[in-house]
Amino acid sequence: MTKRSNRVAIAILGAAAFTLAGCREEQVDAAAFPDLQSCSDAATRGGMFSVQDCEATFAAAETLHVESAPRYDSLEVCEEQHGAGACGSEATETSGGSGGIFLPLMAGYLIGNMLGGRTGMSAGQPLYKTSDGRFTNAARSSTYSSNSGAAKLNTSQFARPTSTVGKAPMTRATASSRGGFGKFGAGRTGFGG
Repeated sequence: MTKRSNRVAIAILGAAAFTLAGCREEQVDAAAFPDLQSCSDAATRGGMFSVQDCEATFAAAETLHVESAPRYDSLEVCEEQHGAGACGSEATETSGGSGGIFLPLMAGYLIGNMLGGRTGMSAGQPLYKTSDGRFTNAARSSTYSSNSGAAKLNTSQFARPTSTVGKAPMTRATASSRGGFGKFGAGRTGFGG
C-alpha cells in the first residue's frame, strides 16, 4: 500500500507542476527605444528586430498613443504627472482633437517579438515619462527605469490599452485619486543591455 501511495503522490505532484507551468504567461524578446531612429540603427547593426519591424511597431505605438494616451483637463495637471515639457495639446498630438485637452508626448516605445524568436510578427506600445523620471506604457501595467534596452517581457505588456478618446479628461482630483499616472505599474526596474 505504501508503494502505491508514493506513486499517486508523485503523479499528483507532477500534474500540479505541469499545471502551474501551463499557467505561467509566455515571455517574449522585447526592447525599448526612445525613437524610431534608435530602433532602425540597432536593426542595421544586427539587432533582434528588422528595420521593417521597427517601422511597423512604431506606427502601431503612435496609433495606440492617439487612441489610449491619458488625457488631462489642463497642461498643469499633465505636467504634474509627466514632467515639465512632456505634454502637448490633444489638437496637436492627434491632428484634430481638442485644444483644451492635454496628453503626454511619447517618450519612446516598446517593441516585442510576438512569435518567440521567429520574425514576422511584432507588437508595439507607446512609452510615457512619469513625474519621477521613469517610463510607463499606456495601460500603466508596468513602469521602467529607462526607455532603452532589451528584456524578456510578458505578452500582456503588449495588450491593447483602453481607449481614452471621447472620455472625460482627468482633473487634478482624478489624477490624485488614482495615485498619479504610472503609479500602479507592476514595479519593473528597467531594461538590461
